[in-house]
Amino acid sequence: MSAGSGGADTAGRPDTARVGSGAAAPILSAFGAAFRMGGFDWDLATGVMVMDEAALDVFDFEPDEYDGNPETLGSRVLPDEGRQLDTLVAQALKDGSDQYGAYFRIRRRDGSQQWTHTQGLVYRDPDGRPVRIVGVIRDATHELTESAARLGLDEGRRQRAGVVEGTTAALAYARTVQDVIDLLNDSHALEHFGAASLVMGLLEAGRIHLVAEGPDGAFVPGTRFTRVDEPYPMSEVIRTLRPRFIDTAEDFAASFPVLWPHISGLGITAAAYLPLIAQARPIGALGLLYSDRTGFSEDERTLLVALSSSIAQSLQRAMLYEQEHDLAEGLQQAMLPRRIPDVPGTQIAVRYRSARLGRDIGGDWYDVIPLPGGRVGAVIGDVQGHDTHAAAVMGQLRIVLRAYAAEGHTPATVMARASVFLHELDTERFATCTYAEADPATGVIQVVRAGHVDPLVREADGSCRRVAVEGGLPLGLSAEFGRLDYPVTTLELDSGQTLMLYTDGLVEKPGADLDEGLEWLSSLVRRGPSDLQRLADLLCDVVADRGGEDDVAILLLRRLGAYAPTGGRFRQHVAQSDPEALSAARHMIRAAVRAWGAASRADEIELVADELMTNALMHTDGGAIVTLRVLPGPERRLRVEVEDRSSALPRRREAGEAGVSGRGLLLVEQLSDTWGVESRGGGKCVWCEFAVTD
Repeated sequence: MSAGSGGADTAGRPDTARVGSGAAAPILSAFGAAFRMGGFDWDLATGVMVMDEAALDVFDFEPDEYDGNPETLGSRVLPDEGRQLDTLVAQALKDGSDQYGAYFRIRRRDGSQQWTHTQGLVYRDPDGRPVRIVGVIRDATHELTESAARLGLDEGRRQRAGVVEGTTAALAYARTVQDVIDLLNDSHALEHFGAASLVMGLLEAGRIHLVAEGPDGAFVPGTRFTRVDEPYPMSEVIRTLRPRFIDTAEDFAASFPVLWPHISGLGITAAAYLPLIAQARPIGALGLLYSDRTGFSEDERTLLVALSSSIAQSLQRAMLYEQEHDLAEGLQQAMLPRRIPDVPGTQIAVRYRSARLGRDIGGDWYDVIPLPGGRVGAVIGDVQGHDTHAAAVMGQLRIVLRAYAAEGHTPATVMARASVFLHELDTERFATCTYAEADPATGVIQVVRAGHVDPLVREADGSCRRVAVEGGLPLGLSAEFGRLDYPVTTLELDSGQTLMLYTDGLVEKPGADLDEGLEWLSSLVRRGPSDLQRLADLLCDVVADRGGEDDVAILLLRRLGAYAPTGGRFRQHVAQSDPEALSAARHMIRAAVRAWGAASRADEIELVADELMTNALMHTDGGAIVTLRVLPGPERRLRVEVEDRSSALPRRREAGEAGVSGRGLLLVEQLSDTWGVESRGGGKCVWCEFAVTD
């Protein structure tokens, strides 16, 4: 049949279907009328197309309206589809085909469109020329509607399968149980499956722990922890290891009468409860709640079971991550100080923030070490690596540093000995570290840095500055390369100022350099709260916002002022071949004298102390220990003591011709109020005292 032309091109190949004798047999039948299917007989020589009544009804024509001309029928066919149909018929006639078929749309009298199907048989003469087409025409609307429905079902199946695949891929990145729950609630999985919300329970020690409780108002009191043998849907699927699909609200009420009265007001019309099975054992159950549907198709049930399998695998990984991290973090926390000592004259805040990457914890640590004379040692450090071995090395190194500091060694010696210890330890790890020894009474701080980031000082007004501390190689490396000389930087901390020590995880950010991180930290501290504990909390809380993936340790030490003006004490060892230690001792003596209210005699005291230390270093075989303290009593007196290992008593001599020697004790005698010499074991102590006023 051609919808747009009255004749046809009869050129073609011979054979295939041949013409029978006589006119076409009547096509109309009760069957054809009932199913809106009719026939046609098209004489290609005359161009006349005979249509029976059923065929005319398909085209919405009355018998007296049709004149046998195919062009009359073409007025019903949509233009584009009419041209396509003409092309199809012409091609079949030219290429020797014996039949053709096509779907096309027609417009009925009322303007509605109708899908129509035609199938034609081509009859040819002995020479192969087409002479006649006999065929059928039928209403295909119902057929294509069903096909479209099937196509829609297939598309829905593909979409749901895609949701399962996409959800499975996303779940691979979930590290915690809460990550899994958040992903399921935030993704489009519930939307595509038509679920309104979900509930989830995990099996813990024979009980089901509800970890996701569904929509607001869905939580039933007393169901946070339930037994496996209780009459609840999650209990049932865990017992049987089979999914339970609840098709209607009535089914829910009848199956679980204990639970239904508590949730009947939530508008739940169906539910799917799925066991979460990993490695052939149940780890929990998942419930999907629906509010606008009933029943589940076989495809939906299959896909939901597949989804539950993916969720179970992700949950098992997440629980393993959490268990491993808790174990590793517990190991690290056990190696950190359990309590921070109260140090008079200071306020101290410490924090440790884990990166939360499974068992990949770092070797970051802090420590606060009480020292004789009211002094305090502050340590911050980071062992290379992110594993339990790093945490174990950290624990050993922390103990060693504490022991060396408590023995009374200078900060440089503490750092050097710790480096040797780490080098000799059976490990390839190195560590960065900063050790600060502070005297709260004077505000003097001696800082040694081993490959670590520079500290910051926060002023009392909130402003913040970076303190450039000359440093040495990291611990372990300095011993390996024989570079154990660690320079000491001396700072003075005024009342209200805060020394900030931290590990590099606080300032490092992917794609940014360290200077940028330090600028960010300084700006944050300037805007931060003045309360030390709240400031420490803020520093930890904002690390995640910058994308930091490393552990962070923080130690903040604030000086509150000269807390004991009548009982101050300063003690320092000065090595014989260490000019920096002599300079640092002078610096600290000057600061101590000012802090203890003896500024009027600061120059005299510093000069006498320097003379006594120099004498000890020049005339003995070892170093000296200088002690500065305020004596108790009604009259405030400040005493300077210099100890050495020589038993030879000092004697006063006349100055030489050049006048550069022989004046030491004379200077001590004239500047101090009183002085003397005491035997101390195998050595001696030269002392002098000064009366001071406020």
